[in-house]
Amino acid sequence: MLPELSPSLETSHDTKMLAIIKQWQEGFPCQTINTDKYLFLILLKLVLDTVAFCLCCRKFYTSFLSMCSLSIVIADAVMAFGVAAMWFEGAERSLASLCFLLANASAIYGALPLPMMCLGLLDYGLGNTLNVNQTDICKHLRNVVLTLLVWIQAFIYAFSSVKAELIELDYVMGIKALVCAVEESAMINYFVLVLFSILIFSILPFWSRIPQWVKEADRLHEVREEQENHRSDILFISTTYSETQSGGDIYLYESIKPRPPLWFSLTLGFGIFWMPYLIVTVACLTYGFGVPAYVTVNLLWLECTNSLLLGVIFWIKSKTLGPYINQPENVCLWHVYCKECKQENVCKCIKRQSVMDSGLNICKYLQKSVYILT
Repeated sequence: MLPELSPSLETSHDTKMLAIIKQWQEGFPCQTINTDKYLFLILLKLVLDTVAFCLCCRKFYTSFLSMCSLSIVIADAVMAFGVAAMWFEGAERSLASLCFLLANASAIYGALPLPMMCLGLLDYGLGNTLNVNQTDICKHLRNVVLTLLVWIQAFIYAFSSVKAELIELDYVMGIKALVCAVEESAMINYFVLVLFSILIFSILPFWSRIPQWVKEADRLHEVREEQENHRSDILFISTTYSETQSGGDIYLYESIKPRPPLWFSLTLGFGIFWMPYLIVTVACLTYGFGVPAYVTVNLLWLECTNSLLLGVIFWIKSKTLGPYINQPENVCLWHVYCKECKQENVCKCIKRQSVMDSGLNICKYLQKSVYILT
């Protein structure tokens, strides 16, 4: 890849970069064709996206962004199949086809982030209103249609704006190269830089208290897991669970003074999981390591965006509609860090729910006993 380009190769939408298809040295018969290197790069992305999809998207029909994750994995597989076919066909005969594929793929992937983020935000923001009378099949079909529309507009943009052509230039003194212009997603670059800056400035005021909060959140999570492991003994739960749960909650919430606000608890849960990805991406941008859009638009970015939108929507609804008992389902450990925030109503709701569960268990146990005796 060549990140530096002449002004004629720059556009207002995305930054252009050069993909080196072939290079050779003047006066020497040997030449290097990079089809196998692009195939390895795309296969590596396909493997990483597939692993991320299997770990993060267990219910791909429940949300629009989950369906988008599946579509990106399918697109990666199609692109890998195309490059592999060119490689088997023969490197010399497929140089123009490889340039066409890389140029259009970078434009298509580069046109995906903005509509995916906007529709994902609408999906989560209006989810309760739209999903009242909808079955799982209707949700699935709606997400499929929206995902297809996003990809269709990306294809229309790519085929109407991309002119894939091989360009011969002097790469280094005495070395020539055949290159192809591809796009780098400026949208993702801005998104990561802004998100990283917001996280840093949000964490700085609470920097000295973060280790204590993280340690307390981990201890709280361990206590709750131990309590969950004892649910198999119905009699034990019905007689002692209410006391241990309420006593545990009182101890945990009173042991953290001052407690973090809800927005920072969500920020902490998000940052601990996604900060490594953001740091690596910002480092690549800082040192000028250009990456084409068909690589940067991946499931790591999409799941990071998914976590951000879920956290923001959860915080907004908690502030406007009242506290929520159920945290959003995501790879971030929302249920660990939200338990220690200073939401008194949330604590009361959790305790009330625990008492109700205990009472229900007692009723079930008594009914079973009466049935056996009669």
